[in-house]
Amino acid sequence: MVSTDHLDVGHITHRNEESTLMTPAEPARTALLDAAERLFAVSGIAQVSDRKVAEAAGNSNHSAVRYYFGGREGLLRALIVRHASALEEPRRALFDRSDSVLGDVRSLVVPTMEALAALPQPTWRARFLAQALHDPATRAVMIETAEATPTATLVLRSLACRLQHLEPGVVTARAGLITRIVATAAAEVETRAERDGTDPRWPSVGDFLCDAIAGMLVAPITRATGENPSAAGAGRAGR
Repeated sequence: MVSTDHLDVGHITHRNEESTLMTPAEPARTALLDAAERLFAVSGIAQVSDRKVAEAAGNSNHSAVRYYFGGREGLLRALIVRHASALEEPRRALFDRSDSVLGDVRSLVVPTMEALAALPQPTWRARFLAQALHDPATRAVMIETAEATPTATLVLRSLACRLQHLEPGVVTARAGLITRIVATAAAEVETRAERDGTDPRWPSVGDFLCDAIAGMLVAPITRATGENPSAAGAGRAGR
């Protein structure tokens, strides 16, 4: 999932190289990441202690999060980078073939759906990402990570060019809704799939979201104001 509110690529590469060098520790790191993702998704990020993460991962060292990730922020960063780094290559492939607004939107959304579909069921990632998007402690990390995924930035620029016949401020505001729409919808689908024991049908979810988002982006503007009326503080200057 990409933040459209918009880590340094070198920073991600550095961490990946460290992970490669720490091969013997990878099972423990992965277990902690999986446990944290599940607990954060179910209970909320702020409600889960590092000790609970270690216990859920079957690690007897209650300081395991600090040992392997340097603390809570490092754990959250690793969770977000794990997801975001898997999207870059498929996103680039889709964007290279895009020739329309819908094609650009698909390059943003479809890789996320494919990543969710590839996980063992039930999944918790969509709910974790939705939690992270609205948690002050992780939102900055999500934005930082998104800025280190160059294809997402290119896609957003392409959308701006394709929609240059519309008011730029409105286009920016609509693009800013993409992440929230995808995160909220995916979390709801994931919750329902786990509750009912059904197939989340991520490819179909992705198709639906892409069509809906593309329609939102190209829709005529009722009143061009040059601002986002849903943003905090909008309209105050005229009061």
